[in-house]
Amino acid sequence: MARVQVLYWREIPSLVKATGPGGEATVRLPQRFQEAIDDLAMAAGASDQDAYLEGWRWGPAEERQGSPQEVAAAVAKELEAVHRTLGVPDIFGRA
Repeated sequence: MARVQVLYWREIPSLVKATGPGGEATVRLPQRFQEAIDDLAMAAGASDQDAYLEGWRWGPAEERQGSPQEVAAAVAKELEAVHRTLGVPDIFGRA
C-alpha cells in the first residue's frame, strides 16, 4: 500500500509523489505540463516569485495498492491520459 499525492500549480498537475514501505518515489509529468504552468502564470500575472510560489499546493492524499514506484508511475500515466484525451489547451483554457 502506498500513499500518493499530486503537486499542482493552481489546477495544473506537475509532480506525483508516493510513499510507503518501499520508500518514496516521485514522477515529474512531461514538459508540456510545466509549459502550461508557465503560460498560465504569465497570463495570470503571477510572474514574481511570491505570486508564483503561492500557486503551488499538494492535492489530497490517497491510498493505493502497490509499491511507491508502481503507484507514482500509475497516477502519472492516468494524469497524462486524461490531459492527452481532453487536450492540455482545452483543460487550461488556452485553446
